[in-house]
Amino acid sequence: MFKKKKKEKKLIIEDITETAEDLGGEADSKNEKPLNEDTHKDQALNGEEVSTAPLSEDSKEKAKDPEAGKDKEKSKAPEAGEDKEKTKDPEAEDGREELSGVSLSQMKREARHLPSDIKEAGRTIITMENIIKRYFIGRPNELEVLHGINITVKEGEFVAVVGQSGSGKSTLMNVIGALDRPTEGKYDLDGVDMFKAKDKDLSAIRCRKIGFVFQTYNLVARTSALKNVELPMLYSNTKRSIRSKRARDLLEMVEMGDRMRHMPDELSGGQKQRVAIARAMANDPAIILADEPTGALDSSTGRLIMDIFHRLNKEQGKTIILITHSPELAEETGRILTLKDGLITGERKGRGKAV
Repeated sequence: MFKKKKKEKKLIIEDITETAEDLGGEADSKNEKPLNEDTHKDQALNGEEVSTAPLSEDSKEKAKDPEAGKDKEKSKAPEAGEDKEKTKDPEAEDGREELSGVSLSQMKREARHLPSDIKEAGRTIITMENIIKRYFIGRPNELEVLHGINITVKEGEFVAVVGQSGSGKSTLMNVIGALDRPTEGKYDLDGVDMFKAKDKDLSAIRCRKIGFVFQTYNLVARTSALKNVELPMLYSNTKRSIRSKRARDLLEMVEMGDRMRHMPDELSGGQKQRVAIARAMANDPAIILADEPTGALDSSTGRLIMDIFHRLNKEQGKTIILITHSPELAEETGRILTLKDGLITGERKGRGKAV
């Protein structure tokens, strides 16, 4: 087992911080709220420079007559039963409409209000709100694959997304992994607005924040297992000596130390997938996305791959999102999301451990 470096634990990408102004922007001075009297007092007591911003009208009245502000606040209190209509949930109004069959609009409403009693620790690292993905936009063959995805993932979670072929699983993974941009919606990845992020920022995110494990391995055919694992570190400008040592440690972690000099065509399917997992861990990413990682493997080899994922989650605290069509594998995760026809239609707890 290799030792993680303290510097590699940081989730902030240097390339993204350089474009902070592009992602955030400056506040509009016209919309600044006037400071109240208490703010001026606090600044004076703390030895800070007292702001020259004007006091609000309420603060001026309180300075003259402390009781005047209380009367004014009382006058603003609403009467009992007043404006009840305004407090109604607009979604509830839609929910009372009688629909014949199950329409797409009804599925969208249900997907937005799925009940969840699942409690996770850790901060939120992924937030997706009403994510829509369309292809061939503006053409006669325009196709909408994701119809409004709402997902929240906490740091350190092991989450499974299950669904049949054609449900949109791979499309969802491509959006989560910044391989593809959503058409509409809001996507926040570890504090970064993915809609505002520039192409170079997305490239940095894919390189340093996310590790990919694909069903077809995607190893470079004409280079060794060791060089395949070094590849992501090469893109992140890691020194050669550090690349080589870390790649060796990662291959030892997945029990491939004795095969590091072998070419991919000299490895079995399970061995290729273990090299792919080591490669996904090369830059110590915060998130691992695994798209059907055991789909091309036999059951015993698939068990070995899942055991590696459990170790990465439990021992190193990696956030893992597993895309699978297997209910058995999904049950081993902590939370299971069901994807159907481009919508999240169900959410429940998993066992959180292997059988």
